[in-house]
Amino acid sequence: MHTQIPVTRGGRSVRVASVAGLALLAGLLSGGGSAADENAGPLGLTAACGTEDGTEAAVDATVALSVDIPKTGEVGRPVQPGPVTLALTLSRADLAGFLPEGAEAVGSRTVLTAKVAQNGESAEVRWELNAPSTPLPADGDVTLVHTGEVPHVTFGSAGDADFSVGEFTVELRSAAAAPEQEVPALATVTCRLKEGGSGHLATTRVTGVGGEEPSGRPEVPSTPAGGSARAEDKDITVEPAAAGDEADEFCPVDPPEGEVDGSDAPQPPPGGPVRVMELPGVFMCANAMGLANVRKLNGAMIINGGAEPALISVLSPKLATVRSSNQEGGGYTRYDSLANLNLPDAESTFLAFGFQPVTAKVSFETSPMTISIGNYIGPNGRETFSLASFYQSLRLHDVKVNGTPLDVGSDCRTSKPFKVLLNGGDKYTNVGVGGLLEGEIDIPPFTGCGTGGEDLDPIFTASLSGPGNGVFMNQASTCVPTNPTRSYCPPPPAKLPGLPETKPIP
Repeated sequence: MHTQIPVTRGGRSVRVASVAGLALLAGLLSGGGSAADENAGPLGLTAACGTEDGTEAAVDATVALSVDIPKTGEVGRPVQPGPVTLALTLSRADLAGFLPEGAEAVGSRTVLTAKVAQNGESAEVRWELNAPSTPLPADGDVTLVHTGEVPHVTFGSAGDADFSVGEFTVELRSAAAAPEQEVPALATVTCRLKEGGSGHLATTRVTGVGGEEPSGRPEVPSTPAGGSARAEDKDITVEPAAAGDEADEFCPVDPPEGEVDGSDAPQPPPGGPVRVMELPGVFMCANAMGLANVRKLNGAMIINGGAEPALISVLSPKLATVRSSNQEGGGYTRYDSLANLNLPDAESTFLAFGFQPVTAKVSFETSPMTISIGNYIGPNGRETFSLASFYQSLRLHDVKVNGTPLDVGSDCRTSKPFKVLLNGGDKYTNVGVGGLLEGEIDIPPFTGCGTGGEDLDPIFTASLSGPGNGVFMNQASTCVPTNPTRSYCPPPPAKLPGLPETKPIP
């Protein structure tokens, strides 16, 4: 992976690629997607939940709904929402009214009816999500966190397609029942959004074949991809997600391993307790590319841009941290996902002391990444956040100075792992939809460089180490390898979002 930047020195232009810039890469590439226009973080809703037969009166509940919906689509190609996470919070006293006396834990299954509307037509999509067994406290609030994959949608016409949700049902189940088991529900509760609550999720801009913009007369193919219905009979086709036999070919990475660490994310404001829940996570993968400012080289560079994007694996979400907005301190919702990125050795060139050309290969050692999205609701309204964090070290080897090999030994590396913290603000929607993340890193001094008593640490430290190295990353849409939209798993490089603009060194 060779990256170059133009730098002007002494009135002449030279081509410089930076080992330091490559050191920024491994941490930057974490997340996913063609971004939707909505803010980062889960959508906060309020609902009234009760039994259909009226045996239990409706009670108030808060809902945090997170769903990844691509911003763009193409006629005849499946648009894959998901994964979907829905956290339903009720008071312990209200939940007790739906459960047998003495219940100490409960499992649940939620079925949402999502509506997809385009060009005056609409279709309903069943989203079925499951929550693991949840212990019931003696008092306070209870949060049931449901996750799952959902059907894809194929459009036969170009034009904006709106996704929204309205009511949903919750089957409260025995805590001993596995999610896939068909057992009688302890109770079935219907939840409806309260008056004034918007169930709008996202808008996908569907273009004609080859990316042509919608015209006054939308193009309609004869057969939607992946479906048996003809487009002239039905412009919106819904089909369930189903595992494909060749899924591994399209997402050739292993699920990430490690522990999530959401300590860098904004923490809940003081007030009532929060509930932290371990979740299984949905396996996804994505492409990404980026750009970095290298302060000591006074320039910017493209990281793995164009034809060779990096591929990351993600488990999302792995951890949910929730507090109801009805509690003291206000509402708080955070979903932490785990991501891994393994980069091959890269070769790069830089100018030592501003004039001596040095080439080197770089090996990357990157810790598991945590990607956190969420929001908190307080006196100032709803504030959202999104960030990615991890640690990274780099090792230099196969070094040449002016083409002559320089033995730097087998352990020429940064003296310690350095922290990479990237903030998405309102430009990064969520892990599946992605967007722009940016931050700065401090490259530590180098150590262990040289053999036979020769100390080469100062050369690399003087050329590369130091603070204030800006990093910018744009991530393409994630995909779930077990769904049938395999032509997008991962998206081809042509589908990647553009890089941010080159920014001057301050």
